Amino acid sequence: MALKIYTKTGDKGKTSLIGGTKVPKSHIRIETYGTVDELNSYIGLLNDHINNVHSNKMLREIQDRLFTIGSSLACDPDKEPLMKIPDLKEEDITTLEKEIDAMNEVLPAMKHFILPGGSIAVSTAHIVRCICRRAERLCVNMQEHDMFVEALVIKYLNRLSDYLFVLARYIAHINNVEEIAWKPRVNQK
Repeated sequence: MALKIYTKTGDKGKTSLIGGTKVPKSHIRIETYGTVDELNSYIGLLNDHINNVHSNKMLREIQDRLFTIGSSLACDPDKEPLMKIPDLKEEDITTLEKEIDAMNEVLPAMKHFILPGGSIAVSTAHIVRCICRRAERLCVNMQEHDMFVEALVIKYLNRLSDYLFVLARYIAHINNVEEIAWKPRVNQK
């Protein structure tokens, strides 16, 4: 027998963290891991729009790390030490940094701000980057409200947004899509 997708336990605006603690669906912890889930979904969309075996593999790995982050954020921090929650490692951040450096090796120097756009894949990469920054801000907000967030989570999200920015440029480069330079309008008197 298949599991039912609906439980009806959230009909009154509450949900359970991993560990069983009930919280309102508006709780910042729920907002934060929901944003990480949104980020993960958009990375799947981005992956569907690009055709580069190495980048596709890397994005799948990132999706796995985001599930790890989501699990950590969805867990009652008082009960987490008693559970087997997957963990993030410093090497995950190092991997992102190496990927950024490798892509930057083939990219032209950036001499101006870049407007998102030029192709669906490039635009999607920028949307993903923005969602990643929002997830990072929410994690920082949790910390500022004395809610536990693993420090590596914030560091990973920060580096991931950098990776996504460079990936957007890299996608443009390998697909011969011209970057759109931002040319600010200056009022002349």
